[in-house]
Amino acid sequence: MGADRTNTRGRLAGLRRRREQPADPVADFVARGLPVVPAAAPSSTGPGCSCTRIGCPNPGAHPLSRGWRKEASADPAQLERWRSRIPEANYATPTGETHDVLEVPAPAGAPVGPVARTAHGDRYLFFTTARPGDGAELDEWWTSDLDARPEETETTGLRWHTRGSYVLIPPARAMNGATARWVHDPAAVLPDPLRLLGALADACGD
Repeated sequence: MGADRTNTRGRLAGLRRRREQPADPVADFVARGLPVVPAAAPSSTGPGCSCTRIGCPNPGAHPLSRGWRKEASADPAQLERWRSRIPEANYATPTGETHDVLEVPAPAGAPVGPVARTAHGDRYLFFTTARPGDGAELDEWWTSDLDARPEETETTGLRWHTRGSYVLIPPARAMNGATARWVHDPAAVLPDPLRLLGALADACGD
């Protein structure tokens, strides 16, 4: 899969220009058994991040709690409690247990499985099953919070979110008012990340 699979507008090949969004994307996500946790959003009381931290390094794009890994839940009742208490929150999903996410620049790849576009519109999130293996075997793979290392791949811009990482899910709002959107079937079966990795890596390298 290379540059010929994308068009001059930088959209993923095969994606509709407009896609009807689910009525409640977060609830649908949780209904699949995939956990979420409240995340920061643009403040409703003024400019800045809803976390109110002075100099927030990642405004509107991080879990609200330091215990986000343990607090994440796929319980619909818990989601409703969060919504009642923090109605303005975005939602993030921890990766590495129930699922992983392959994040690529917008022009790279083709739609397989659930695919979301970030609020800024410059990155695409391919939701997959969790990476294979367990225990020490996993340490041979890329770390979750860094781009693929140059000595392991020649690609640029490919990020594998797995243990210890998270992504914001639609309809997360960015500081500029834009929102994340599903651009390919959010109800699709999660594919094996290894099925996508080679093709996405090739596309990122083009």
